[in-house]
Amino acid sequence: MSQLYDVIVAGGGAAGLMCALRAGQRGRRVLVLEHADKVGKKILISGGGRCNFTNLGSQPEAFLSKNPHFCKSALARYTQHDFIALVGKHRIAWHEKTLGQLFCDGSARQIVAMLLAECAAVGVEVKVAHRITGIDKADRFTVATDRGAFASQSLVLATGGLSIPKMGATAFAHDTARRFGLELTETRPALVPLTLKVPELSGVSLEVATRLGRISFREAMLFTHRGLSGPAILQISSYWRDGQEIVIDLVPDTDAASFLKDRKRTRPKAELRTVLAEVLPQRLAQHLAAEGTMANLRDRDLDAQAERLKAWKIVPSGTEGYAKAEVTVGGVDTDELSSRTMEAKKVPGLFVIGEAVDVTGWLGGYNFQWAWSSGWAAGEAV
Repeated sequence: MSQLYDVIVAGGGAAGLMCALRAGQRGRRVLVLEHADKVGKKILISGGGRCNFTNLGSQPEAFLSKNPHFCKSALARYTQHDFIALVGKHRIAWHEKTLGQLFCDGSARQIVAMLLAECAAVGVEVKVAHRITGIDKADRFTVATDRGAFASQSLVLATGGLSIPKMGATAFAHDTARRFGLELTETRPALVPLTLKVPELSGVSLEVATRLGRISFREAMLFTHRGLSGPAILQISSYWRDGQEIVIDLVPDTDAASFLKDRKRTRPKAELRTVLAEVLPQRLAQHLAAEGTMANLRDRDLDAQAERLKAWKIVPSGTEGYAKAEVTVGGVDTDELSSRTMEAKKVPGLFVIGEAVDVTGWLGGYNFQWAWSSGWAAGEAV
């Protein structure tokens, strides 16, 4: 005989726990089923173990989706300020890093403990090491696991996307949604390092501006053994498709042509690589510089060098895949869901939240905010 609940949440990550605690606050009898041996594994590793839990600048423009308007309702109804207030209620100290990114002063474990405390306070049951083996729906949902069966009026899919399989990521939410007749958009790795043949500059990093069409990001870039990484690259990777060219400004604060011509006048005997090392890391300057002194370079040579600095063009051979991707672009098509409640339009009682949905945030706390906001929206409705 199945144990009966009002709501079963499949997945004990950020979105699932937020949904569960909100539903519990509304007096619902809630069960969270997590296949791993503990909840919140992605929360625990995020932000170098300090959890970049939201972003002060969280707004719809920072999210990718086939329907860019879909995320607006949930983000407006449970904002970054609402989550910051919850963190404050639990006396978790935090600080702002660059670009509005908020981190715990201590450990990401505090965020997981906070969510579990909120769940416990309203009687939410959390069962770990329960692998779901089957889901059926007649008048209610029946969820079979390797440790017994459970039934509920509402089922919430909150098991995330395909990124970081070693943390236990699977296609469970996507496969289940598909089985219930929901369409999915194309999925691909996002916030992921790009692979390409680059000079042996592994470990060199600098601030750059990356550009792909009208999208651009200004942050740090890192040369690796396999290609390029760092925030500026991870950000642009979410928009990149095979074969596309990315343009990188290696000296975003410098008018390169004026700088080089000025140095030709004021330091004529200096080597070009010595001059470039004024605005670039030394190893990169050496790689990019032609032989010769400034006095021996024609103005058109300097213009060509300046163009290389301001618009270094690359076509990546690929990405490092889901193993290194922080999130998944694509997922359950937003056309299938209510933007207000996250409920499937053609399957009453079925909800999809968090990374499983075709909504993907920028690097820097945006994906956690989508988890909190979409989880809250569903928790209000289940």
